[in-house]
Amino acid sequence: MNKKLLCAALLAGLGVAQAASAQDFDDRWYLTGAAGFNVQDNARGTRNAPFAALGFGKHLSPTWSLDFELNYQNPKFDANQNLLWSQYGASVDLRRHFVQDGRNWNPYLLMGLGYQRSEEEFVIPSPTSPGEREDGNLAAKLGLGLQGDLGRVGIRTELAYRVDFDDSSVAAPDEDRFGDVLASVGVVVPLGPEPAAPAEPAPAPQPSCADKDDDGDGVNNCDDKCPGSQAGQTIGPDGCPVPVTIDLKGVNFDYDKSTLRPDAIAILNEAVEILKRYPELRVEVAGHTDSKGTDAYNQKLSERRAQAVYDYLTSNGIDASRLVGPVGYGESRPIAPNENPDGSDNPEGRAKNRRTELNVQQ
Repeated sequence: MNKKLLCAALLAGLGVAQAASAQDFDDRWYLTGAAGFNVQDNARGTRNAPFAALGFGKHLSPTWSLDFELNYQNPKFDANQNLLWSQYGASVDLRRHFVQDGRNWNPYLLMGLGYQRSEEEFVIPSPTSPGEREDGNLAAKLGLGLQGDLGRVGIRTELAYRVDFDDSSVAAPDEDRFGDVLASVGVVVPLGPEPAAPAEPAPAPQPSCADKDDDGDGVNNCDDKCPGSQAGQTIGPDGCPVPVTIDLKGVNFDYDKSTLRPDAIAILNEAVEILKRYPELRVEVAGHTDSKGTDAYNQKLSERRAQAVYDYLTSNGIDASRLVGPVGYGESRPIAPNENPDGSDNPEGRAKNRRTELNVQQ
């Protein structure tokens, strides 16, 4: 064998492969083409010769590929170069690739099985000389190589040993098989468009202030102008506490009286139910009067009215710890005018001011 030539072929292929980047998994079909040197088995009596190969294949996984390949070589006999000897064949080749991320070349092992047909001329004692033998036989192949990626195409450099089970050679009748060494450099051309990279998952949307309610008051952070509100407070649309009054409209008093009228009982019963339904509520019991009478007298009268409602609530199951007061405000907080614009008396307005309220405490 010409060992110097084999080493040169391998080193040349290695240099090209090292310039290529590592091959990613690509399941497209591809075409292959290779050129190399065939070191013939010495028993044949033929010279070493170049050879060519064409094929197609695909990757079955990131580490395994399967190729179908045709090959042709045409060496000459050492003793008589006028006699022809040629060989062509087909093989199915399985390659195990040892791929590693970040490496710009990847080695592989080769296993192949195929068919090789030989056409051999030989001298016979006849005017029709030379004679010709044509015969085909099983062939097997083992080898190793390097594969790199040049972008649009890949490259392979390969060294293989092929056994040709030819047992009818005229030049070597005592041989039943021959072993040839094949050194080659080839290209791999993928077919079709490059597969698109998998789409990156869309990043999860980040919650905005409109999606957050840090103080749990039911108003999002964007609109909340009072982010420190406390549980149990009544909150307005801006997130701030708002004063709340349990409506006791109808709990009014006769002039100069502090006793509950029959029509006020139903209203107070509704207030009791509200307070029982919301046990976290605390309320101020506030009494008011109209403007008739002195301030001091009206103050005492408003306290008695507040006391009447206070007593009714506690006697109907509302704990005194939830009640602030009773508090009297006298005539200081009217909700309706006590007099008309012309200064005359306004009985309807004064009747509205003779009232008791339950003011929710924050």
